[in-house]
Amino acid sequence: GAEEQRSRRVGERKSKGQEIEERSYEIIRSRMNGHARSPEELAVVMRAIHATTDFGWERDLLFHPQAIRRGIEALREGKSVVTDVNMIRVGIRESLLQSFGGQVRCHIANPDLAGAALPGEEATRAALGMRRARVALMGGIAVVGNAPTALEEVLRLAREEGVRPALVIGVPVGLVGAAEAKEALFQSGIPYITNRGEKGGSPLAVSVTNALLKLASEQSF
Repeated sequence: GAEEQRSRRVGERKSKGQEIEERSYEIIRSRMNGHARSPEELAVVMRAIHATTDFGWERDLLFHPQAIRRGIEALREGKSVVTDVNMIRVGIRESLLQSFGGQVRCHIANPDLAGAALPGEEATRAALGMRRARVALMGGIAVVGNAPTALEEVLRLAREEGVRPALVIGVPVGLVGAAEAKEALFQSGIPYITNRGEKGGSPLAVSVTNALLKLASEQSF
């Protein structure tokens, strides 16, 4: 009947989408230069390229030696993922995260966020949002793709308050402060996935996070 035809059309659409994704990954593999990567790092890099169509990430995405392992452990333990902006929060596969017992948190739209600021302090909402999430950041995963000030605050919390995430995905985009915040992340001793310079952005941050979630869900890892 009509219902059966409808469900068949949906099934066809899904298979068409899967075909396109598989073809995309074939193209990505064919264009990559064979930069030395572990299989897990390669999975993250390929997802980043798929999301951004920027093949430079094969070379430019940088991983702390413990990044993948620490990130997967945190996800499997049900730790929180804390994002700097809602654009990243809504892109993360929350159903997969919740299957481990975790949550995505983003406080940038919190109406009483100004209460997190110190007297006379001029701080961005993104930075104050990270400060508000300090408990969730302890042993969790910080994901910053938009605001360098949010990454700066994560590093300050680690340095001054002992709030150490398991992993920082620090890929903020911007002409002011982004490159410097990433350099500070390199020096922090916290496991990172990041890049040097001004490039980055929310689609990159989402793709890296979702790639880690996929790896965490594959029990063979």
